Amino acid sequence: MRYLNEKWKKLQRRVGNRSFRFMISMSFTFVALTGMILITAVLLNRYERTLERQVLSDSQKLIGQVEINLNTYLRSMMRSSDAVYYNVIKKVDFDKDDISRELSLLYEANKDNLVSIACFTRDGELLGAAPVGSLKKNVNITAQSWFEDASDKMENLHFSDLHVQNIFENKSGRYYWVVSLSRGVELTNDGKMSGGILLVDMNFSGIQQLFTEVNNDGKGYVYLIGRDGEIIYHPRQNLIFSNIIQENNQTASTYDEGVHNEEFQGEQRVVVVKTVGYTGWKIVSVVSKESLFSDLNQTRMMALLNLVLAIFLMIFVNQYVAVRITDPLKKLEKSIQGIEMKQQPVVYIGGPPEIQHLGLTIRFMVEELQELTDKMVKEQEEKRKNELDALQSQINPHFLYNTLDSIMWMIESERYEDAVSMVQALGRLLRISLSRGKNVISVGDELQHARSYLAIQRYRYKNKFTSYFEVEPDIEQYKTIKLVIQPLIENAIYYGMEYMDGEGEIHIRAYTREQDLYLEVEDNGPGMPEEQVEHLLTGGEKARQKGSGIGLKNVNQRIQLYFGTQYGLEIESEPDEGTVVRIHIPKTTEEEAGEQR
Repeated sequence: MRYLNEKWKKLQRRVGNRSFRFMISMSFTFVALTGMILITAVLLNRYERTLERQVLSDSQKLIGQVEINLNTYLRSMMRSSDAVYYNVIKKVDFDKDDISRELSLLYEANKDNLVSIACFTRDGELLGAAPVGSLKKNVNITAQSWFEDASDKMENLHFSDLHVQNIFENKSGRYYWVVSLSRGVELTNDGKMSGGILLVDMNFSGIQQLFTEVNNDGKGYVYLIGRDGEIIYHPRQNLIFSNIIQENNQTASTYDEGVHNEEFQGEQRVVVVKTVGYTGWKIVSVVSKESLFSDLNQTRMMALLNLVLAIFLMIFVNQYVAVRITDPLKKLEKSIQGIEMKQQPVVYIGGPPEIQHLGLTIRFMVEELQELTDKMVKEQEEKRKNELDALQSQINPHFLYNTLDSIMWMIESERYEDAVSMVQALGRLLRISLSRGKNVISVGDELQHARSYLAIQRYRYKNKFTSYFEVEPDIEQYKTIKLVIQPLIENAIYYGMEYMDGEGEIHIRAYTREQDLYLEVEDNGPGMPEEQVEHLLTGGEKARQKGSGIGLKNVNQRIQLYFGTQYGLEIESEPDEGTVVRIHIPKTTEEEAGEQR
């Protein structure tokens, strides 16, 4: 308290020493600004509340319409299930009759919304299905969640969560995202009654289309969750399933119908919830409060403009009083702005003795800072060059030894033409690998290096794979660090093609997007699970020890060392689907790349 009293008395003494003109201008400025701020705050507050009520009303109307459309869609699926049960299953004796034809007719009548219809015994035996006719081997039907739900409560209809239905044989290899409608049914076998399960798989695209139409207005978004909070539809569900972003769906599943305010990941949001009747599903509308008030920007800008104009007017009135003090400071500030642009400024020295001393101090500080910065830049550049050289030196000659052995074997086998072709390809590959000591080469040379490498590998892996190049026109002029595609192709061959009996494919692509350049290697090999992909660039993968020694981690480190951590490798892979490894670097010419010496 004593400290505050002393500061207040000191401030009073300073104000008391000011001129009368200064006191009048400061009082006017304070009163005017205070009045304008209060009026603006009150008006904006009222406008915000009105806008919030309007947006919430629109959200409730929208979510109500979505519920109506979704109920209509689900009832049509229930009618399809009733038609199968009451018009087909209840009228046949499965000991004598086959229902495949009737199921096919019903499927054809509703194929826009259905993926499949199937009927099973309580033991999981398939009695009939459309459009498919047989189950996959080793599929335990009784362990499927939709089967268990229908078995537990035979009298009810059961809607499953979103899943991929892949229990049937499918020659095309294509499976669909579905929501399964299952129910217990009564089957007649030689006049005797027994229990069974009827399955109707609804095409997820129907639900997706309902929600896509309402997620285009830019005012938040609407998504659908199951009774346990599992996401059935979300406009960003691919990002959510990939763990790139998150959604507060589990908390939303506990909300009652109505409007709720919540904070999620530091964002204030308004959530409107609507339950979908008998399914237990919930439609959730989310509107960020920041976007809710986005229409206020223009009003806020006008208020800010008025304040700025008032400030400029008051500055003009006070300019004469403050000019002797502020002018030297402004000159000093202007003289040191070059520091932000990494220039060597000429620091202003002038004005009162205090400002002169400040200028001298800043000048000394700038000189010291520039000296330290130059030293740090030089050290970092040397460190980066040493790290690049160290990573480059990790190349394992194992591939070269195998290639030379293959050439010797061809000569001993009198396959001279193949040996000559292989030597020529090896020469081109080594010539680009050396590159006269350069670390940066053109994309054209890097692609030629990849072609030479594949030419050699095709002699060693006859009929194992076929390679394809898809290169964007005029892309070969840009620059990249060398030896980044070969390790990717090498991994594709060793881990994708080695255990395949022909029909292997490797696609090499080069293309640009705005200011970025991408080089891709895709194979149709066995792929890998997500947890294995996560460890490839961090060194956690211990199983893969073969290859050139560079490896994916090495390539990623070299790219980030040269171009920055925002660039590097991106890996996409799924078991039985193949692998895509994508190189992401900036689109640079020779001058911009600044080749390593």
